[in-house]
Order: sequence, then C-alpha cells, then structure tokens
Amino acid sequence: QNKSQGLSFVRIHAPWQVLSREAELLKIKMPTKKMYEITEEGGILKTLNEIWCKLTEPLQPQVPQQENTNMKNLSYPFSREKIYLYNIKDKDTFFDNATRSRIVREILKRTSIKARNSMGIGTLIANNVYEAAYPLHDGEYEGQNDDMNERKLLFREWARYGVFYKFQPIDLIRKYFGEKIGLYFAWLGLYTEFLIPSSVVGIIVFLYGCITIESDIPSKEMCDQRNAFTMCPLCDKFCDYWNLSSACATARASHLFDNPATVLFSIFMALWATMFLEQWKRLQMRLSYFWDLTGLEEEEEHPRPEYETKLLQKKLKNKNITGNSNEDEKEKLTWSDRMPGYAANFGLILFMIMLTFSAVFGVIVYRITTAAALSFSTNETTRSNVRVTVTATAVIINLVVILILDEIYGAVAKWLTEIEVPKTEKTFEERLILKSFLLKFVNSYAPIFYVAFFKGRFVGRPGRYVYVFDGYRMEECAPGGCLMELCIQLSIIMLGKQLIQNNLFEIGIPKLKKLFRKLKDERTETKEMETNQSKNPQQWDLDYILEPFTGLTPEYMEMIIQFGFVTLFVASFPLAPLFALLNNIIEVRLDAKKFVTELRRPDTVRAKDIGIWYNILSGIGKLSVIINAFVIAVTSDFIPRLMYQYAYSQNGTMHGFINHTLSYFNVSHLKAGTQPENSPFSQDVLFCRFKDYREPPWSQNQYEFSKQYWAVLSARLAFIILFQNLVMFLSVLVDWMIPDIPKDISEQIKKEKSVLVDFFLKEEHEKLKLIESFIARDKQKCKSGTKGERIRAASFCQFNRSQKGSFASFSSQHTEV
Repeated sequence: QNKSQGLSFVRIHAPWQVLSREAELLKIKMPTKKMYEITEEGGILKTLNEIWCKLTEPLQPQVPQQENTNMKNLSYPFSREKIYLYNIKDKDTFFDNATRSRIVREILKRTSIKARNSMGIGTLIANNVYEAAYPLHDGEYEGQNDDMNERKLLFREWARYGVFYKFQPIDLIRKYFGEKIGLYFAWLGLYTEFLIPSSVVGIIVFLYGCITIESDIPSKEMCDQRNAFTMCPLCDKFCDYWNLSSACATARASHLFDNPATVLFSIFMALWATMFLEQWKRLQMRLSYFWDLTGLEEEEEHPRPEYETKLLQKKLKNKNITGNSNEDEKEKLTWSDRMPGYAANFGLILFMIMLTFSAVFGVIVYRITTAAALSFSTNETTRSNVRVTVTATAVIINLVVILILDEIYGAVAKWLTEIEVPKTEKTFEERLILKSFLLKFVNSYAPIFYVAFFKGRFVGRPGRYVYVFDGYRMEECAPGGCLMELCIQLSIIMLGKQLIQNNLFEIGIPKLKKLFRKLKDERTETKEMETNQSKNPQQWDLDYILEPFTGLTPEYMEMIIQFGFVTLFVASFPLAPLFALLNNIIEVRLDAKKFVTELRRPDTVRAKDIGIWYNILSGIGKLSVIINAFVIAVTSDFIPRLMYQYAYSQNGTMHGFINHTLSYFNVSHLKAGTQPENSPFSQDVLFCRFKDYREPPWSQNQYEFSKQYWAVLSARLAFIILFQNLVMFLSVLVDWMIPDIPKDISEQIKKEKSVLVDFFLKEEHEKLKLIESFIARDKQKCKSGTKGERIRAASFCQFNRSQKGSFASFSSQHTEV
C-alpha cells in the first residue's frame, strides 16, 4: 500500500519437518546408507575407455567429483518411517538447494488463496499481487572473496568462452539447475560432438569437388570458347543472344557442390541423424540411471491460473442461469468452451503460413522485375552481373524477412496457445512448441524449397514463355543449374540466422532488458532506499535485477531449426555441418553464461527425457531422406549425367554432354516484338540453344518433349524410390543394431533392484534382532523381579507369543509398549 517503501521481499525457508514431509509426498529418491559397486564392461571396451579417459583428462572441468566413481549410493523414495535407511549426516545439507527450492515451489503452487477457486503463487503473480517468485542464486559468480559456491564454480569451469574446449560438468549443472536444464545441455553437448565427424566428411566432400574441378568434362566444355553455343535471350527485346562460355565461372563453382560425392554424403548424413538419435536415447538412459530418474512417475500438475479463472467465469455464468450453487460438482472446460480459441488458432495459423508464402512470392517478383530493369541498363558491367546482383540482394531481403517474421511468429504462437486455455503447464508448453515449430519451419525453409524445387520448372520455352503480370518472364535457373543458387540461399540464411538471431539477439536483448529494468527500478525507489541498499545489496536484490527465466523453448527451437539446415538440404551444401559446429561451440558457452549470469535461477524441474523435441528431431530426420532424394534427383544434374554416360554417350565418357542437354530453337519463331533490338550479330543467328530436352524445329513434333526427357524423368523417379528405400532400410538397420538401453545400464538397474531387496531384508532383520534382544532382557527381568513385575512381564511375553506376524505390526506394537 505504501509505494514510498520501494520493493518488499518475502524470503521463505523450509525447516526439516516440512522438507521431510514433502519429500515423502513427492517421492523424491534420496541416497541410502548402502553403496554398491558399478560393474564395468571388461575386455577391449574397458581398455579403450581407459585410454580415452587419459587422453581427455586436460578437457575435463575442474569440479568436485565423487571420490570413488565405481561405487554408487543406493537410492530410495524418501520415507519418514524408514528414516534409519538414509545417510543423514547433517539435516541442513541432506536436501540440496535444488531439491529444497523445488519443495518450496510445490508448496507455494498448491497453497489455497482466500479468493474463490484459485490456488497457488501462479495466480497471485498473474493478478499482480506479487511481481515474481524465484529461488536465489548461491551467491556472486565473480569476485575476490575466497568462498567458492556452485554458481562461481559453474562460471569458472563452464560459463566462459575461455573454457570452450572443455567438456561440460553435466552433473553439477543438473545439481544447480535441475534435471530438465541438465538434459538440455547434455543433448546440446552430444549434438555438438556429433557435428565433428559430419563436418570432417563434409570438408572431404568439398575438397573432392575442388580437386576434381579440373577433370570435370561438362564444365570444361562449357568454358571452351571454341564450342560457341549461342544461347537464346534471357529477356524479351532488351536482351541479346549470348555465348554459353560466358557462364564458365558458375559452371565451375556448381561442380564443387554437384558431384557424385554429394550423393554418398546425403546417405551418410541420413545415417548420421539416426545414429545421433540412437546415441541420445542411450545417453538419456545412462543419465536417468545415475540421476535416479529410472522410476520417475508423471506427477499430477496443478491447473494454470488462466484455466482456473476461465473455469470460475463458467461456474458463475452457470450459477446465474440455473441458480444451482453446488460447490462439490466438478466442472471442466469442454470443447464448446474452447471452440472460439480453436477457430482463432486454425484461422491465424493458416493466415501466417499464407503470409510466409506471400513474402516468398514478393521476393520472386522483386527478382523478376529487378532482373528486367537491370537488363535495360546502358552500362555493360551492370548488364553482365544481373544474375549475381539479383541473387545476392534477394537472399539478403529473404533473410531480413525471415528474422522479422520469426519474432512475430514467436509472439503470435504464445498468444494463440493462451487463448486455447490449456489446463496444465505441460500441455501449454507442448502446444506452444508445436505451433512455434510449424510457423518457424515454414518461415525458415519456404525460400529454400522454392529455389530447390520450383524455380526454373515453369518457365516455358522460347516462343512460348510463361509470363507474370503480362510483361515479366518467370525466372530461370543459371546455366550451371539451380543447385549453386540453392547453396548460396541456404548458406546465407543459415549463417545469417546463426550470427544475428542466435548470437547478437541472445547477447544484446537480455542486456538491454536488464539495463531498462535497472533504470526503471532506480526511478521508482526513493533515494533513501538506494543509499541503504548500495552499502550491502542482498542476494534477492541482485537476482531481482536479472532477466526472468521463460523456459527452454527458444533454446531448443534455434537448435532444431539448425538441425534442419544441417540435414534437410545437405546435398546442396556439404559445409553446413561445419558452420553449425562452429556456431554451437560458441552457443554452448553463450547459453551457459546466460543461465549463470543473466537469468534468475530457474525452478528445478525433474524430467527423464527431452519430451516432444525428440519426436520433432525424429520427424526431421525422416523428412531429410525424402528431401535429399528430391534435391539429388530433381535439382542437381546427377541423373542426367548418369543417363548420358551410360545410355547416350558413344564412347562411355561425358564428352558431348552439354550439347546433349541443349535444345535448338529457330529464331524466326520468336513472337513479334520479343526479338533482340540493336543486336550486333542477330543477322548471323538462325538457331539459338536453350536448356531442355525438346524436339528440334526440323522435327515433325517440333518443340515437344523428346524421348530423352521422358527417359531422364523415369530415371529421376526411379532414383528417388531407390534412394529413399535404401536409406530408410539402413536407418532401420542402425536403429535395430544399437539397443536403446546400454547393456551395462540395464544390468545395473536389475542389480540395483536385487541390492535394494537385500538391503531392506538385512535392515529389517537387524531391527528384529534388536527387538528380540529387548524382549530377552525383559524376560530376564521377569524372572528375577518381584511378583508384580512378573505379572506385567507375563502380559508382555503373552503378547510376544501371539504376535508372530509381520515385522511392521511387530515394530509398531513394540513402539507403543
């Protein structure tokens, strides 16, 4: 009520009684006194593992490790009745900070509020009663003081660019931030490691293209000026006939990415994606075992505040209509309540996808009109560089549009999910992820799909071109094919997104928000408060200035989109894994720095997998096989070259390939008004050439598709079917050969169960022996004592004879006695 006092903080502490009660309710697994040995695999695997550990010793982070890595504490869900089982040396440190904050958050979530039908801290924050609720960081992450906390340790060994070469301290990350964030960084680390072999193979494929460029016969023929292929004009009226040798540079460059090695690389990358997902499943299972998540059950989630508010409104409305005020009657939101939200979702998502296609079409129109405008130029240099200028500017425009729409789509997806009113946070997160991914997938890849599969397909032919807006011809592929342009498009969009969106935005925006919040707080607080706090600012003051944690969705999303760039069109750009690797080396430390220094400490959340993201990754992996098959078959010249060499070449070589792919056109058949004006050699040209398989003008079926066209088309379709089935079969084979659960972990889980049973029986047996010793001592007292004492002891002995049942009933009865 009194604004002049500035901010008020409420610090919540959970005593032992509360922690032990909640740990039992939440079934949190805690270490028992029992330790057992982890059996390692013997033979050559053990030797290789030891060699690997020695080699990678300098890369290990300097964080406290368990003294004996071969031993593991037996864990069991906490129970106050069996408190003697647990290794409780100090009640203050038995539950670590992450567990304590999780317990406190759980209590705050379910504590009822005086307001009707509302519950938890989430509702209070939604109604602006409280501004935020967050667990505190352990202390400062930098400073000269000697006390080393976990936050400072994480900053020193993980969240700095100077330690980019070191492995991540995954166990410490999990201990400090919780399992969900620990799994994200474990996944990101594995993905980055897997990019190393794919980068090496990609570089080899690129170098193969560089080495074989001089021996490539089709590009040699293209560059040979003696061949003098006179090509048909690229535009009407203002464009002249031109010589194919002028496109020599494009032809040579396209060979770098359009060679037989790219086919093998596509197969390799499809298997790489399968291997990565299989290895992640194994690592996930290993982490689940060591983090005691193997028996983790799905916990019942509390409804979101927005859901409760909507439900309350519905109850009040029904009460007013029917007059029935039955409080016990459980109501829920039905599909009819949510119908307006679903309708808005469907309509807006459709509109957004159409907006993306409109943006792509707008860039196509820009390319066509700019190419036509530059062709009118009187400057010879401008006219000769039309294609390069148009391609470069169009890709940059595409990139800017993608970045702007990405930000808009993120906000729209969140708003659309909110109007759906999902019941729980998990449902909300899953729906938000699906919407965001759909919109961002279409936005990021639509321009690339256009260049790969649609550009140059609907051009028509000389004398019968396809026009847009009555005056502009549809754009054609470059003489060397569309693959080079696809490569340029993919590389600029991928690198631009990584550099601007993933790095600059991620560094800059949180810093600006932090500065803005600091300035705002300084204005609202009184000078007196400022002077008091500036002397000795508390941890809650320091944490309040930090950026709130909004979830892992943006972090996963940028990596998933990158995974798409690496796998979907890898046939056109073998260096994509290399650029992804370089980005991710920075990305790991950037995310780490953000979590340790820029964000408030997130609530610890237990999770045994990465959820819906695995399904999305698996879907992209399968889609990549289909898309790469089409890129090789349709976009590249791989199939036409094979067909020529083995079906049409007279001597089994590639000599004459360029002449074979070019059709003839009689220049007298050009439409009136489309002939080149002021052409210096138009009088000498009788026939011009264009890239297509069509019958010559002297044939009966002039300009119809030739037999070669249908033969090549059949070969393309056959290759797509063969490639897809082969790669899918190999992927299934890899999936089947690699078990989801490592053999040693499955054996350890079985062993843990048997050790647990033995430990319980032993503890109960010792407990029984202790009780029996008490009874035996009591009997001695019965014999040597007075008569009255004997009567009392006799009653106890009688009870002993009648209670030869269970240990539990015996111990409880004995306690009562």
